[in-house]
Amino acid sequence: MVILFTVLLSFSGVFYGYVIANMDFVILMTMMGIISLAGIVVKNGIVLMDFFVLLMDKKVYDKGVETHNDLTLDEIKEVIIESGKSRLRPVLLTALTAVLGLIPLAIGLNFDFFSLVTDFNPHFFMGGDNVIFWGPLAWTIIFGLTYATVLTLVMVPVMFYLVKRMKYWLRDRRIARTA
Repeated sequence: MVILFTVLLSFSGVFYGYVIANMDFVILMTMMGIISLAGIVVKNGIVLMDFFVLLMDKKVYDKGVETHNDLTLDEIKEVIIESGKSRLRPVLLTALTAVLGLIPLAIGLNFDFFSLVTDFNPHFFMGGDNVIFWGPLAWTIIFGLTYATVLTLVMVPVMFYLVKRMKYWLRDRRIARTA
């Protein structure tokens, strides 16, 4: 549920990017970019959530309790902060390499491969027919991934904490009713 929420919010980053940049929304390639973006955002969210659970398992083992539900909210908050610190660099590097790798595709940076091989002169140029086709896909991923990286690093830990807090509140309420 937390990751799905982040994916849905990342789509708003795509639309914000297109509106701010005053670019045309090309249905086919933009939708392909949104599908690609969803995969990247899900992967980043799962990596972060998996690390939360891994550190909670370690905390459960260290304390000698049975389940995650036996940890206090302060301990869960500590785990979330610790895992956020350690996963910050991998999430940022993944997003940064994807964004930087897509910039030549987005702006249409081209070179003549034949003249590079024969004359050792690549004849770099900007634009061309391929940027009309591939540009919207690249810009979609760039806009969405930039926005989704912030969401992943901020919203996923916050949502994870809120879900845990709600779960504990419901548990305590159920226990109070039965007692």
